[in-house]
Amino acid sequence: MLRRRTANNGPVYYVSPLLEARGEGGVPHAFSTRLGGLSPPPFDSLNLGNPSGCDIQDDYPRIYENFALLQSAIRCGDRPRCWVHQVHGGEVVRVRRGDAFENGPKADALVSDDPSRLMSVRVADCVPVLMASDDGKVVAAVHAGWRGVIAGVVPRAIAALREMTDIPLVAAIGPCIGFDAFEVGPEVIEQFEAAFDDRSLVRRRDDGKGHVDLRRAIQQQLLKIGVPADRIDTTDRCTFRDENEFFSHRRDRGVTGRMAAVIGAVESLSH
Repeated sequence: MLRRRTANNGPVYYVSPLLEARGEGGVPHAFSTRLGGLSPPPFDSLNLGNPSGCDIQDDYPRIYENFALLQSAIRCGDRPRCWVHQVHGGEVVRVRRGDAFENGPKADALVSDDPSRLMSVRVADCVPVLMASDDGKVVAAVHAGWRGVIAGVVPRAIAALREMTDIPLVAAIGPCIGFDAFEVGPEVIEQFEAAFDDRSLVRRRDDGKGHVDLRRAIQQQLLKIGVPADRIDTTDRCTFRDENEFFSHRRDRGVTGRMAAVIGAVESLSH
């Protein structure tokens, strides 16, 4: 299970014991909360992104200051942050050591072997997933909403990881909207029933609507692609339910901030 941390400089975030045990001294990473930043309501306080299509916006200089606080908390203050324009799909980008990377390509996952940079995805109900090889030299950050789950963004990120290393990996599933809170229409339920054999991932009502368990769906994808259960960290925190800790696009009807999941590869002592 993920563990909650409070940094001396303010940010409150969650970490994965599995990721902390990888590499030489642990893989630097965090699943942020809404706590410990500088932004005023309704973006209070560790806001790391603005809602799209909303007239109410946070100041970007403040968002960048919040990112600086989070990066400093995990001792990555000097690493440039790499990010993508998230589109709820299955595309994965590769950020290779020594290669140029321009932020903003349309994708929902980043895979990297570059210990000088920090991979980042933003969420406000969707599922953040962080992964690393056992030596910590290859990492991934994934954003997975229900469309991303169906598109296989997590298995595709693992495939990209395995292009860079044959070392076993671990995965951590961060806070997201929970099963009970994630109500969907019949068309979404039908797609999950077609994609997964386990019918316990969905709960259908008589009117055709129901609920989907995104977190367990991703766990099942990880297991199916060969990640053992004891190499998967997860959490019971729900972004919709736990308002004191998290932003939620659905709960706050779009007028809300963003959390982030960040991770960086470790440098080998031999370099």
